[in-house]
Amino acid sequence: MDWLDEVKWDRDGLVPVIAQERGSNHVLMFAYMNRQALARTAELGQAVYWSRSRARLWHKGEESGHFQQVHEIRLDCDNDVVLLSITQLGHEPGIACHTGRHSCFFRRYENGQWKTVEPILKDPASIYR
Repeated sequence: MDWLDEVKWDRDGLVPVIAQERGSNHVLMFAYMNRQALARTAELGQAVYWSRSRARLWHKGEESGHFQQVHEIRLDCDNDVVLLSITQLGHEPGIACHTGRHSCFFRRYENGQWKTVEPILKDPASIYR
């Protein structure tokens, strides 16, 4: 059996993916992959996602230069979520979020509201031209 056949793809042919920073174990982002994206990720050793908004493969960093080096690919116990162990490249510290922050999870719930708890490391206007 092909290793990709073991993944439980949703009705749109996608699987949720969590990108976790190697070393710190911070969750940097959440995205989706289709079969081709997961195969390319394994082949390249860099994260390739399926962009639902663009309806195409998206090699993380193709516009920003903030690539994700993949160290390990894991599949959860139900075969329906992929976990990537990555190093975020392109800026120190790494920028994974299109807002110019280290992580896409930069807001924390506090006292009935969402509070921004991580700074912008680089102006997104200077990243995406």
